[in-house]
Amino acid sequence: MDEKFLKPYDPGATESRVYAAWEESGLFNPDECIEQGVTAPDAKPYAIVLPPPNVTGRLHMGHALMLAVEDIFIRYKRMRGFRTLWLPGTDHAAIATQSVVEKQIKKDEGLSRHDLGREELLKRIEAFAVASHDTIISQLKTMGASLDWSREAFTLDETRSRAVRTVFKRMSDAGLIYRGLRIVNWDPKGQTTISDDEIVYEERPAKLYTFRYAKDFPIPIATTRPETKVGDVGVAVHPDDVRYKEFVGKEYDVVFCDVPIHIKIVADKEVDPEFGTGAVGLTPAHSKVDWEIADRHELSHETIIINEYAKMTVDGRLRDMKTTEARETVVEWLKSENLLEKEEDITQNIATAERTGGIVEPLPKLQWWVEVDKEVPGRGKTLKELMLEAVRSGEITILPEHFEKTYVHWIENLRDWCISRQIWYGHRIPVWYRGEEAVVGEAPEGDWARDGWVQDEDTLDTWFSSGLWTFSTLGWPEETNDFKIYHPTDLLETGYDILFFWIARMILMTEFTLGTIPFRAVYLHGLVRDAQGRKMSKSLGNNMDPLDVAAKFGADAARMALIVGNTPGTDMRISEDKIKGYKHFANKLWNIARFILEANTNAKSVPEKKNGSKTWPSGPERDHFSSREREILEQIDLLTKEVTVDIEEFRVYMAAEKIYHYAWHELADKILEESKPILAGSDEAAKDSRRTLLLTLLDRTLRLLHPFMPFVTEEIYQSMPTKDAKFLMVAKWPS
Repeated sequence: MDEKFLKPYDPGATESRVYAAWEESGLFNPDECIEQGVTAPDAKPYAIVLPPPNVTGRLHMGHALMLAVEDIFIRYKRMRGFRTLWLPGTDHAAIATQSVVEKQIKKDEGLSRHDLGREELLKRIEAFAVASHDTIISQLKTMGASLDWSREAFTLDETRSRAVRTVFKRMSDAGLIYRGLRIVNWDPKGQTTISDDEIVYEERPAKLYTFRYAKDFPIPIATTRPETKVGDVGVAVHPDDVRYKEFVGKEYDVVFCDVPIHIKIVADKEVDPEFGTGAVGLTPAHSKVDWEIADRHELSHETIIINEYAKMTVDGRLRDMKTTEARETVVEWLKSENLLEKEEDITQNIATAERTGGIVEPLPKLQWWVEVDKEVPGRGKTLKELMLEAVRSGEITILPEHFEKTYVHWIENLRDWCISRQIWYGHRIPVWYRGEEAVVGEAPEGDWARDGWVQDEDTLDTWFSSGLWTFSTLGWPEETNDFKIYHPTDLLETGYDILFFWIARMILMTEFTLGTIPFRAVYLHGLVRDAQGRKMSKSLGNNMDPLDVAAKFGADAARMALIVGNTPGTDMRISEDKIKGYKHFANKLWNIARFILEANTNAKSVPEKKNGSKTWPSGPERDHFSSREREILEQIDLLTKEVTVDIEEFRVYMAAEKIYHYAWHELADKILEESKPILAGSDEAAKDSRRTLLLTLLDRTLRLLHPFMPFVTEEIYQSMPTKDAKFLMVAKWPS
């Protein structure tokens, strides 16, 4: 028996060494597995692409959960003999990364990006991204992720950039990309459009003001933003609201806070007659809903009264005021004119930009868009219809199932996708202009800048490039072997909070580009919360760093704590006590192994089986065991079957719990205890039989537990007297 078993299990001294041995073996690479004979050349492929972490800093516990779940499936399939690929990569995360670097430059040097210029800022960002990338890769390895590092990708590298340009051109040629003036989410601090998922809604106290535009205006309206009313072009009421029917269609000219405005009263079913007065002032240039209502009633969209810096642009007393200052001025004017009827304290969800904290302003901007309701040439369906069909047909399974309804509802209400951003870091829009000429996809030949061509200043939304992730990572647009073998991929595992923003876009981009699905199943995990159920955040001081946790308790313990009791799509609570409990379990497994290996070391002989292994007795070989030992073997056979079915059916949390209870409460507490008097007895045949049985149980337990706790199981496996593979991670899964 190895001397290492004389001491308690030490994950700190084990895990990095074991990972280095795995990595050096090359067996994370499916091609190398075939080359070394551990996978058959004609084996069925199984592929997962890692949701790329942002190159903005350290991983969090949500990432650790994602890694644990994906690694379980990868290690399980690898042991089942599949041609298994887990492909790593990182995301440039344009807005997030640029924001971090800009803030640091402002803090250290007092300079803005405009002071530095585009070229210098990009150099700074790229240097930061490289350093951050190295940190992230180290963290992924620390958590035991058996990723094929030879295939690592980056959303901004040349292969992915070529894929982006190719898809942009194809979508443009198909008439699905256009440039148009539409309402966007504008971040005044970041000076760019942002997507819906980059908005954080904060509950803040607010006031609801009820007033009239003028003394002779017939309908009072209610709003939290009276400063925007200088840009109103209409008032909308519900068609069935009897209070206002007589006014529908009438038009009024009023002077509101010194600004002349023209108001038409229209009836629209989108109006909620129960909110406020049941009448809504329409400011089309500063509200998506108002824009759509104005469209339906042919009202003007042209009156823009707030600029990109959230300042008022109208002539008169409000000009150049911040919107918050203008609000106070308008309210004072309403009071002085006796037009304010009511002022109520309410709580309001305020849209703020996630990266800068700025209050988001809806503004009309000339942007690039993907049209989702236009028929895709040659497909006979719109992008929305293709996205719906992929899930409704069962080609893609979403787990848990209730998220399928959520997905369908969201897609049915999907609007055109704004794909341009006013930042410098990222994939620049692949469009070049020279006068009335335009080139799309690839730069004009020759020295295009000298020839008078100018590239579009904007960059693409990060989701455009990450939407190509399942096939761009496999080398597309080249027809690579990887692409032919592994696409569509088998599983996409990620948090439910990005179902719409990433998963849906991957389905959209893949259906358009390839006419197929990107993955066969989607496994959605919930958010990881603290022991009190609170979201982890710096402000609460309840963040848990996966690296700190792994250093203190071991990555195996962290993985098990994140998996056991964690059903798909459900938020979970995590605490140091729970993680500590699984550190004890790792040591318990170590002690189990020490007892069994010591018993076999002291054996006079352990009969060889016909296949050269001292384990896996089956068929006639089991006849040599006692009835109790055959019962024990049947018990672990049943466990093997249940665990296998649980993993196949995505119940990894149940599989982990069953193995845990078996190892601790059955193998350790019962079987080992009943084995002690047998091994201490004088019946050599009974002792040999029991030693062989215990080796079998240990071997089987290690294999079943390996996908969940890879480090400690591998370390013990290396001390087994007989092995069917160099590493447990490529040993056969028990049948």
